[in-house]
Amino acid sequence: MSLIDKAGTYALGDRRVKRLGYGAMQLAGPGVFGPPRDPARALQVLEEVIAAGIDHIDTSDFYGPHVTNQLIRQALHPYPDDLCIVTKVSAQRDETGAWLPALSPAELTRAVEDNLRNLGLEQMEVVNLRSMLDVHGPAEGSLEAPLTTLAELRERGLIKHIGLSNVTATQVADGQKIVPIVCVQNQYNLANRADDALIDQLAADGIPYVPFFPLGGFTPLQSDTLSDVARTLDATPMQVALAWLLKRSPNILLIPGTSSPEHLRENIEAAALEIPEAQMALLDRIGGE
Repeated sequence: MSLIDKAGTYALGDRRVKRLGYGAMQLAGPGVFGPPRDPARALQVLEEVIAAGIDHIDTSDFYGPHVTNQLIRQALHPYPDDLCIVTKVSAQRDETGAWLPALSPAELTRAVEDNLRNLGLEQMEVVNLRSMLDVHGPAEGSLEAPLTTLAELRERGLIKHIGLSNVTATQVADGQKIVPIVCVQNQYNLANRADDALIDQLAADGIPYVPFFPLGGFTPLQSDTLSDVARTLDATPMQVALAWLLKRSPNILLIPGTSSPEHLRENIEAAALEIPEAQMALLDRIGGE
């Protein structure tokens, strides 16, 4: 059994994927804009992702833009049969790298087509609609119009499954009335626990939750707590944060990103990290500090 396998699997659409995946965002240049500083190193990371047994890659054509998808295609195409590539749409970049909403039917259609072309695919396995009502976090408001557009693209066969990102529980419930929602991708970590109830509801429904920014939003005090536990377990704080997420709920799928082969290997080791209950209790308190 590989280290990845120790974390188990979970359903994503009509597949089962290993719970530790890979996020490709950091393969692009600074600010997720432009090409990587070291393209050969970026390709090496992607090759090691597959060699390690990871079968879930998260990307988007607005990373770069186009950069990460083109790297994925260069490194991995033709893809392994078990590889699930998930993308997201709803934004575009201007010439300075700024993030702009792109939610019209024409913009969403072009985004899906761009993903397909740059990845070398005929159908996207999963496309997440990222809410742009507030780029900094979930905000209430209707997503009916853009979600309906994606549902139509699904009917055309360009998309197999649809997920949501940067959304509220109400938007998830409303979205499920339009089209089956196969995953939710929001910010969540030891210090940011606003989605606790949503994670539990999704778990009850058999829907995966994909957290991003696993170390975002920590205060110095909270970092001390995490560092202390990490020393006890002879692990890095990032490894402990990832292992805590895996233990938090069986429907959590991780997509830690890196442009470093060494960092990738550290992340993979987190899949086998066991956190005793006493240390889990200490970590659980971080969300209330």
